[in-house]
Amino acid sequence: MKKSVVVSAFLCSIAFAFACGSASAEVLKVVVKDTIQPISQEYIARAIDEAARRKAQAVLIEMNTPGGMVSSTREIIEKISSSAVPVIVYVTPTGGHAGSAGIFILESADIAAMAPGTAAGAAHPVVLVGPVQLKPDEEMNKKIENDAAALIRSVASKRGRNIEAAEGAVRESKSFTEQEALAQHLIDYVATSPEDLFGQMKGKPFKRFNGESATLALEGQPILPFNMTLKERILDALMEPDLAFLLLAIGALALYLEFNHPGAVIPGTVGVVFILVAAFALNLLPTRFAALGLILGAFVLFAAEAKFASHGVLTAGGIVLLTLGGLLLIDSPIPEMRVHLATALAVSVPLGLITAFLMSIALKARRNKVVTGEQGLVGETGVAQTALSPRGKVFVHGELWNAVASSPLAVGQMVVVRRVDGLTLYVDPLPVPSSTPEHPALA
Repeated sequence: MKKSVVVSAFLCSIAFAFACGSASAEVLKVVVKDTIQPISQEYIARAIDEAARRKAQAVLIEMNTPGGMVSSTREIIEKISSSAVPVIVYVTPTGGHAGSAGIFILESADIAAMAPGTAAGAAHPVVLVGPVQLKPDEEMNKKIENDAAALIRSVASKRGRNIEAAEGAVRESKSFTEQEALAQHLIDYVATSPEDLFGQMKGKPFKRFNGESATLALEGQPILPFNMTLKERILDALMEPDLAFLLLAIGALALYLEFNHPGAVIPGTVGVVFILVAAFALNLLPTRFAALGLILGAFVLFAAEAKFASHGVLTAGGIVLLTLGGLLLIDSPIPEMRVHLATALAVSVPLGLITAFLMSIALKARRNKVVTGEQGLVGETGVAQTALSPRGKVFVHGELWNAVASSPLAVGQMVVVRRVDGLTLYVDPLPVPSSTPEHPALA
């Protein structure tokens, strides 16, 4: 009997050790220091899935963001809310902030914390019209505001945080320092570092999204950085609106060079690659496709400048259209996700001048008389090497040609080429200048 009890206890201890060993005593750290957009959303979602797969203790999101896209923010909130692994959102470093969309993500976290000298808030929805942020019409503004307020009320109430203060960040565009956010119970801790945060939260319960209470003991646990993949890093760089606009403009210029120099290959290849990459980025960004019409109109005006002598008026109009197209290209409420005026001008002015100059050169070259090949022989003069009656040989342009004359010609007589048919020239006798004086003397 005693033997069976010992064996059972031994087996139970092995099973307990196996169960304990199945959970990974680590914290997965994600760093978000950019706008909230589809790539950052994919990155955070992948980290939460990986933490669940590893059975990590928690996911730590270190955040410093000006805000971003509403659709991506909702996806992140949904992922955090349904995460089996507790998610800690920590606004850092000093001087950083969780602006606009950032405070929604902060409030949705299991544990919300901020570093000293940080801020959060200013989440009132706005609509972009050109380079200026404007409120939409009253009815639409009310709908957008109510929707955003309902979202932040929902996540704040589920985490047991101050609903009124959270709603104030939306309806009144309030911003909070770390101490104000702590005093109004928008966050749980103010900490100088993740280690300080883990020390403060040791043994203290927090509310999960399903209403259950939980605790974490993360002191001394390893913090493992979870980095973006190469694909995510590249796509994240392409999410920069200034870069997307620059790629689009350079691609258009390269394609123009290919059209004017068929067979050059390199400009055409560069143009196609740049435009496709820009199109991919613009597909992920909130793009105004009407702005692409302005950009196309700019190139039409550049082409017209070369054809019609407008003394730079059409070029100036093209530069204005290209600049406006760049400014209106990305429809985002935050400056960090728009094409900046300096970038739009830095691209538009040189590109407009270069394009107009190249087009004028191409059109002038097409208007010039052809001086090579068969067409280049028309109008050239030569000497009859044999008598032409009407066929014979003539010496033209340093070469001996078969020729057909319109009237009999003697050896050594000057001829002029009127037409070329294969290797045969059709010639006329060169008119002899009159020797009669222009003003004959009176007898």
